[in-house]
Amino acid sequence: MGYFCGIHEFFLENIDETYRQFAAKLLPEDTNLLGIRLPILKKIAQEIANNDWRSFLRKENDLYFEDFMLKGFVIGKIRGNIEVILPYIQEFVPKINNWSLCDSFCASLKITNKNKKVMWDFIQPYFLSSQEYEIRFAVVMALDFFLEDEYIEKVLQRLDSIKHEGYYVKMAVAWALSVCYIKHKNHTEEFLGKNRLDDFTFNKALQKMIESRRVNACDKERLKILKRKKNTNY
Repeated sequence: MGYFCGIHEFFLENIDETYRQFAAKLLPEDTNLLGIRLPILKKIAQEIANNDWRSFLRKENDLYFEDFMLKGFVIGKIRGNIEVILPYIQEFVPKINNWSLCDSFCASLKITNKNKKVMWDFIQPYFLSSQEYEIRFAVVMALDFFLEDEYIEKVLQRLDSIKHEGYYVKMAVAWALSVCYIKHKNHTEEFLGKNRLDDFTFNKALQKMIESRRVNACDKERLKILKRKKNTNY
């Protein structure tokens, strides 16, 4: 199929209105969403990644939400040296403008599994960014790929150092901490006893832990006691 010259025509032929209405409720109102299901985008991305993906990524045809999502998936499906792929990741990150694009892009970067140190070093500047979705990118990358023995303390330190008022930063940190608790309870419990998190993020993290089916009833009761009384309303 001529994706390179007719990708928008393909999109328009594969709109799922039911899915569009569902997804639109979860995304910002100004998102130019067509309603293409992700499995279709991933299938196209694989075909492009198997061919001239460089030419595709150079094209400036980003009109719809699906254009950005597709490019993110293509980058995630490139197979090759990590040093070749990193510049494309770096170019893409500033284009992230919603949580769905961010989280889907992060999850697609499975090349991280074989290049942990390189990718950990790569995401460090994003933890320090002033941009909401650049920070979320770093947090979700840590959540997806670095919650293991070698990195758990480093991840917790990074999460503790984030000071940004963006809602989607705070929610990502809370989400990451809830998974930290499930995978590394002792480390995370120690962190919960001493941290610099704002009240909203701290309490939201506790909420996610308490709501998790992977946390036992006894632990949930202990977590409830930690809740801070003062909380920022969002």
